[in-house]
Amino acid sequence: MEILIKASQFILSLSLLIVLHELGHFIPAKLFKTKVEKFYLFFDYKFSLVKKKVGETVYGIGWIPLGGYVKIAGMIDESMDKEQMKGEPQPWEFRSKPAWQRLIIMLGGVFVNFVLGIFIYIMLMYSYGEKYLPNENVTDGVWVTDSLAIQVGLQNGDKIVSVDGEKLRRFSDITVAFINGNRFTIDRDGQTIEKDLPVDFISKLIDRGKDAGAIVSPRYPFIIGKIPDESPNKDSGLLAKDLIVKVNGQEVKYYDEVQSLLLGYKGQNIQLSVKRDGGVEEIPVSITEEGKLGVYAADLKMSDLGKMGYYDLADISYSFSEAIPAGFRKSYETLSNYVKQLKKIFNPSTGAYKGLGGFISIGSIFPSEWSAQSFWNITAFLSIMLGFMNLLPIPALDGGHVVFTLWEMITGKKPGDKFLEYAQVAGFILLIALLLFANGNDIFRLFN
Repeated sequence: MEILIKASQFILSLSLLIVLHELGHFIPAKLFKTKVEKFYLFFDYKFSLVKKKVGETVYGIGWIPLGGYVKIAGMIDESMDKEQMKGEPQPWEFRSKPAWQRLIIMLGGVFVNFVLGIFIYIMLMYSYGEKYLPNENVTDGVWVTDSLAIQVGLQNGDKIVSVDGEKLRRFSDITVAFINGNRFTIDRDGQTIEKDLPVDFISKLIDRGKDAGAIVSPRYPFIIGKIPDESPNKDSGLLAKDLIVKVNGQEVKYYDEVQSLLLGYKGQNIQLSVKRDGGVEEIPVSITEEGKLGVYAADLKMSDLGKMGYYDLADISYSFSEAIPAGFRKSYETLSNYVKQLKKIFNPSTGAYKGLGGFISIGSIFPSEWSAQSFWNITAFLSIMLGFMNLLPIPALDGGHVVFTLWEMITGKKPGDKFLEYAQVAGFILLIALLLFANGNDIFRLFN
């Protein structure tokens, strides 16, 4: 059922983005009186699932869910219709239109992707606002929860100030900032320290596995969640929801402090001070040979920590006029982060190519339960991502056509149809290779 919910959201989001992207080509083509022969969601090699001709255009749904297309008369595109190109150019064909009109038609899909992404982010800001932990409010530093964080030189209590000189607004941005960055600055006991991130940081991050989580966490208190029957402290007097405030008389505030102190009392009986019902109880406990209490800590959400006064959380509501710049800012952050990650992918030494994913990876980012906020947030991200990807100067993508059209506008020389045909084939082969590699990565990770 979980897979079905994820897949349904993925298909819905993808279909919406494809239809609107192609509509971005379709509308200016019609405005410039260019004949559009087909408008398809997904590809229809050999046959279609659904099709209907309205006017001069056949609208349909193909059976290969790798995208979609509009077939514009007189244009070398995914259809590779060579026969049409052999005839004399007709007034309604794409190749007969002025270069500036062809440029607008080709940029229409990308324009829609970016506008859609910005619009969704604006509406999300207006509808839900922003709720997050500001990085500057983590005044007692981070809890190092991962060996990779130790490898890059982080310690419990470090305050991460900036990455590549840019201050972090949200605490949750740390992992992404490390992925995109090269150097970070920390405050350790009042001393400012700068450290370099290893070139293969992304590779090491990927090797941890998809469920490893963030490399650092906010520090949180040690609250008893559950005491199993096999625990040496089953009958000690400890209760669920007890908050540990002292270990053998030494005051503690955070889980990692308790954890560290217990290691010094392996196999011993000690006294814990716990906060319970507004008072403090003294509980004698036994520490295992591994330096543990033998209990499960409570699962605390960030909202719980906010209510308990450990962190001052941001909860920002926006009027519609305020949501507009907030939505633009979010769109810029999304695009900027994506471009930085793409640069890392094309640098083999980073190992970022191992994280390249296909349909399984994209589908997996959708939640296992329906959430309108999550769905539209992911759709906005995908819209901006697809917009940028289509701008890449690769033949067979919109960006490739744009480059050839700009060349014509600058030089006054139009590339020959044969050249465009060969370029389209080369670009298509490159895209198929990337598609196979990305989805191959997905399958490899699935079985490993």
